[in-house]
Amino acid sequence: MNIRYIKLSDMYVTQHNAKGFRNLENASFSPDRSINIIFGENGQGKTNLIESIWLFTGCHSFRTRKNSQLIREGCESSLLDISFFAFDREQSARLELTDKKNVWINGVHKDTPRRLIGEFPAVLFSPATLSIVQDGPGERRKFIDIAISLVKPNYAGILSRYIKTLSERNALLRQAAAGGNVSSDMFFPWDAQLSSLGAKLLRYRFEYIDMIKKQAAENYSGITAGREKLTVRYDTFCKTSNFDEREAAKLMLDELEKNRENDIRRQFTGTGPHKDDLSFFINKRNARIYGSQGQQRSCALSLKLAEADILEKITEESPIILLDDVMSELDDGRQELLLERLGKRQVFITCCDPSQLLRLQKGKAFEMIEGSINEI
Repeated sequence: MNIRYIKLSDMYVTQHNAKGFRNLENASFSPDRSINIIFGENGQGKTNLIESIWLFTGCHSFRTRKNSQLIREGCESSLLDISFFAFDREQSARLELTDKKNVWINGVHKDTPRRLIGEFPAVLFSPATLSIVQDGPGERRKFIDIAISLVKPNYAGILSRYIKTLSERNALLRQAAAGGNVSSDMFFPWDAQLSSLGAKLLRYRFEYIDMIKKQAAENYSGITAGREKLTVRYDTFCKTSNFDEREAAKLMLDELEKNRENDIRRQFTGTGPHKDDLSFFINKRNARIYGSQGQQRSCALSLKLAEADILEKITEESPIILLDDVMSELDDGRQELLLERLGKRQVFITCCDPSQLLRLQKGKAFEMIEGSINEI
């Protein structure tokens, strides 16, 4: 990935409206260019508001894949509108949610929500962020896949094709395991396509992970005042040095053919980037197994800060920062450090009790009550 370091402009949202979205009947607000605190009791719609902003990244909701769950009860559709300044000009986007997503960017209808990727850079911190460190490999792959998609829109399409091809191969494996009439020749086209797509995914992942492991290590050192060292390791079937896409595709094809009988018995493809993982080490000890809650939280925080840094360097835009119910999990020192590291980016913070955060307030505070938002 070619990173340019010329800073063009600061991105910020000027107006947002969510109509018929979850419990938001018609929530509209004009945020400050710096910090925006959104507070209220549980169940009032704070996370729904953050979710409605996040959807403009072009990624799926961080809570569901079903549009029906996003539409307010009793409504046939949801309508989201946002106005923002990015890439040196005023822009707008609209999302209409029915059984599918309809997208308009600057008044022009687009054929797929993926067209939003790269148009509205944003980074999300949520309670689930800690799962990157604590939970299984799937959470870490999801983190990497979303992060790469935000800076390389082509990646999402390749990943989608890979997942579909993987599903077709797994269906063939199940058919073979059930005693169906399946020959080796029937596997070859799926193996070849899966290997080719898998190698492309690996190329993107190697390039991105090489950047994030360096940036995350630097962030972690800053959080711990240099007392601890974070190391990030990429675990995959392919060698991690001197990566070559053609060699990776050939290696994966060979592995698929060699392990085909095992795959038939397991009825699942055991080789490929869908099995990759990230490992995190603090002072050479596995953070997932041996790390304290504080160390794991600092590790996850370092990774998300690195994601924001990389997104800014590649897009030449300051991404919007969405902090959903995470500040209460941090002590005062980490809160101040986080906001300091976020710099001049526009930040949206949700919380139940704003008293601890108002001392950090530089922008606006909004209260949410039953899906309505009002500036305080």
